[in-house]
Amino acid sequence: MEKRIVLSKRDVMRLRGLLRNHYSLTAMDQENLLDLREEMDRASVVEEVPEDVVALDTRVLVRDVESHQCHTYTLVFPAQADLTEGRVSVLAPLGTALLGYRTGDEVEWWMPGGWRRLKIEAVMQPDDLPGGPPSQPSQRVAA
Repeated sequence: MEKRIVLSKRDVMRLRGLLRNHYSLTAMDQENLLDLREEMDRASVVEEVPEDVVALDTRVLVRDVESHQCHTYTLVFPAQADLTEGRVSVLAPLGTALLGYRTGDEVEWWMPGGWRRLKIEAVMQPDDLPGGPPSQPSQRVAA
């Protein structure tokens, strides 16, 4: 049985807006819309996500299960994405893969370069971040 992800009603509304405005997205982002839509369809939608769930604007520490390398990302809308600053688009394979999972979960997803298995080590909600979303650069992984 496939594990259900958790999304807030607020994020679902924001993501539906993104899906409706798909014509303004890059070709690559448009290709990934189907994956995002499928993730949204299988989600449990709640008023507020628990603190340990990856949502839009949250910062997440992930560890590659095979290489053991850790990376920190903030999940954002496509227009805000900048991997050099650790901001990954919700439409990038990595962003879609992480959305709705929680600390301790392992996520397996097809990304450029092949299948990747990532473990979510920690999640920080925007309210927990001093000064808002992080501005520190993060190492780049195929997203």
